[in-house]
Amino acid sequence: MLVSTRHRFLENYRTIRSAEGRGSRESAYYRALPYQDLSGKNSAQWTIRGKSYRYFEGNILSQIERETGRALDVLDLGAGNCWMSHRLSLRKHKPVALDIFTDAMDGLGAARHYGRRFPLLEAEFDHLPFRSSSFDLAIFNASIHYSTDYRRTLNELRRCLRPAGHFVIIDSPIYRLPEHGERMRAERHDEFERRYGFRSDAMPSLEYFDEPAIAQLAEQLNIEWRVHRPWYGWKWWWRPWKARLLGRRPPSRFWILDGGFA
Repeated sequence: MLVSTRHRFLENYRTIRSAEGRGSRESAYYRALPYQDLSGKNSAQWTIRGKSYRYFEGNILSQIERETGRALDVLDLGAGNCWMSHRLSLRKHKPVALDIFTDAMDGLGAARHYGRRFPLLEAEFDHLPFRSSSFDLAIFNASIHYSTDYRRTLNELRRCLRPAGHFVIIDSPIYRLPEHGERMRAERHDEFERRYGFRSDAMPSLEYFDEPAIAQLAEQLNIEWRVHRPWYGWKWWWRPWKARLLGRRPPSRFWILDGGFA
């Protein structure tokens, strides 16, 4: 990524996240994540994140723990304020939190609030500063949609995973068809321009998954996907029907993708 492009992306990202009220000066706020948003500013989103994590913990992570019978070396990709790494450390695993955003309120700098130490690395998905076969598990924590090339990103991750290692994609938008995702992207950029005066497209992030792309990645990279569909409640279940009645584009799904390289 060119330095000027990355700088503009991070400045735009910081502006948006600050306007959304992300972060806190209180350690209790971070330690309650993802189950509670003690600030009350983004509670609906954190409710979804909490349900995603609870499902991942109970149905995916626990299974990997049983298979390995030991503490896992875990790469937390797009760690943000490091809540995922904190939760993993509470389960005695060995997480490494990686992000390009180092902000003290909403980026890697927020790790100081947890009272547990784990490595923090400022790096990009496509240039991971690790030796080959370093990790048992990698988690894209509401983050892989910031990739500009899924094939390149996952190829780099393949190098860093151990044989039989897993990677898990959590809380990234998934659409049935690419045209639905493109409509979302256009709506999002238009909204940012109205609210902030810029479209937030300095970095050409892909911003979503679609079912054909998931199938294509499986074929191109020999990925074995296990698709999980957590239950987010009746209001979430009703969203596609409501969109159809109102003549809107289909909303995203937040499936959890558990992948392995064959």
